[in-house]
Amino acid sequence: MVTGSTNGIGFATARALATAGAHVVLAVRNTKLGAARAAEIGGTTEVAQVDLADLSSVRRFVDTLDGEVDILINNAGMVPQRRTSTVDGFETAIGTNFLGPFALTNLLLPRVRERVVLVGSNAHRHATIDPDDIHLRQVKWRLSGAYAQSKLAVMLWGLELDRRLRVGGSPVTAMLSDPGWAASNISNKPKLGVVHKVVQAAANTFANDIDAGAAPTLYCLTEPIPPGSFVSVDGLRALRGVPVLYGRSALACDYELAARLWAAAEKETGTSYPL
Repeated sequence: MVTGSTNGIGFATARALATAGAHVVLAVRNTKLGAARAAEIGGTTEVAQVDLADLSSVRRFVDTLDGEVDILINNAGMVPQRRTSTVDGFETAIGTNFLGPFALTNLLLPRVRERVVLVGSNAHRHATIDPDDIHLRQVKWRLSGAYAQSKLAVMLWGLELDRRLRVGGSPVTAMLSDPGWAASNISNKPKLGVVHKVVQAAANTFANDIDAGAAPTLYCLTEPIPPGSFVSVDGLRALRGVPVLYGRSALACDYELAARLWAAAEKETGTSYPL
C-alpha cells in the first residue's frame, strides 16, 4: 500500500513495486486520477480513496479495506502555501504529513504483516518541536518551519514506532526514508504558478528524477538493513544520489521527546498503538 501515489515519488514507488510483481494498493485522494495512474502502471493494482487531512476519511478507508497488508508505505505529504487548518482543526502540515498517517498506521497495524516505511525528510534537521504546541499556535507560523516540523515529527514517530515494535517482539519492522531533492511536482499548488515553474525547472535540471527519489524507500524493502534504519541519498547535503544509510539530527534521536510526541498524537487523533 502506497499513500499519495498519483504523482511524484509515490507514483514511482507504486510503479516499481507493480513492475516487480506486487499487488499494489494506490491509496489516494483523487480516485479518478488514481485509476488513470493504475492503468499507466499496469500490473496488479487497486485504487482506494483516503484523505489524510481528514480523520473520518482515514477511518472509513481502514473500515472498508479488505485483507492484510504486507507493506505500508506512508509516502503522502504536502508543503503548505499559507497557514490553514484541516477539517479536524489541525495545522495543515502537521495534520497531513504526520497526524493523518499516524492514525492510519495505528488503525491498520494489526493487519500489517511485514514492514512500515515512513517517508521523512532531511528538512527535519532545521526544525524543533514542542509536543504541547504541534499546531504552532504559540509561535509565528512560517511555511518552511511548519513543513520542517512536520518532517521532524515523522522522524520521531518512526523512532518510537521502531522501539515499540522491537520491545513487543513484533515481526513487523519500521524504517524511514528521505528521497533527497527530487523532481516530484510537490510545489504544483494553486497560486504558485510562477514559483512552481521555477522550482520544477531547477529540479528537472539538478535534482534526482522521481525514480531515483523512490529508490531510498525501495531500498528499505530490498536491502538487509537493521530495523529502524533511516535511508537517504549519498550526494552533497543529501540532495541527490543513490540510497545509503544516513544519520539524523540529535532531536530526531531523542526517545523522551518521541514518547511525548506519540502521547500528544494519540490524544489528537483518538488512536493508540494497537499491538
